Amino acid sequence: MATRTCLDLLEGRARRALPVDLGPSSERAVVGDAPLADVAWLGPYPDAALPAGPGARYEQREAVELAFVAALQHLAPNQRAALVLFEVLGFTVAEIATIMDTSTTSVNSALARARRVVAQKVPSPSQQRTLRKIEDARLREIVTGYATALERGDTEALVALLTEDVTWSMPPIPHWYHGLKAVTDFAVEVPLARCGSWRHVPTTANGQPAVALYLRNEGAEAYTAWSVTVLTLRGDLISEITSFLGADHFAHFGLPPVHDA
Repeated sequence: MATRTCLDLLEGRARRALPVDLGPSSERAVVGDAPLADVAWLGPYPDAALPAGPGARYEQREAVELAFVAALQHLAPNQRAALVLFEVLGFTVAEIATIMDTSTTSVNSALARARRVVAQKVPSPSQQRTLRKIEDARLREIVTGYATALERGDTEALVALLTEDVTWSMPPIPHWYHGLKAVTDFAVEVPLARCGSWRHVPTTANGQPAVALYLRNEGAEAYTAWSVTVLTLRGDLISEITSFLGADHFAHFGLPPVHDA
């Protein structure tokens, strides 16, 4: 009964989106872009909320990766429930059929459809597998290097960390950028132009490296919460930058609204 109620609620709830879901990328930098308030946006998930210790399932960390969570939004409620129960929580098909009050045939069908969608939308390897191959020191270099490039306005240092097909999005702002040139042009016009106005705190989100960024606006003295930026890696380069704008995210990560610079 509880699962059926949850499924009924999901059917009436708007799926959560990232800017890449809403339309094509922007070829030119948009300055002063206004947020879209009428979209249900995905948000960052603090790693502190994940199960801790050696007993935590590897699949549970993969299940909060940004690409996987975004892919779930494209599934029907029964497909989403079946996939999470089977792949993440480890229930058998028979157990899921009982939980969902349906047949094993229906569960297998839902799983097959869900896997097809996820396979199309989630890159391989997963971020967990990618991160396991990167030494901790190199990972710190990537996160710190990204944030320091913004703080110093260092275009060359930023570009050296990015893949050729990198994307940069900033929910709740709808515009996003794809490709090294478009991302670099945007960076030069917007964040790098504010060099000297940034401060950062390394963190983790969605099982991935992340950085909390604080911005000092013109004429202000304090550096205030601006974004929790999640970095997706391919090898040891950044392939996606997702900057979740808004001070409201910081409390979930135990971060203060103002940086003591």
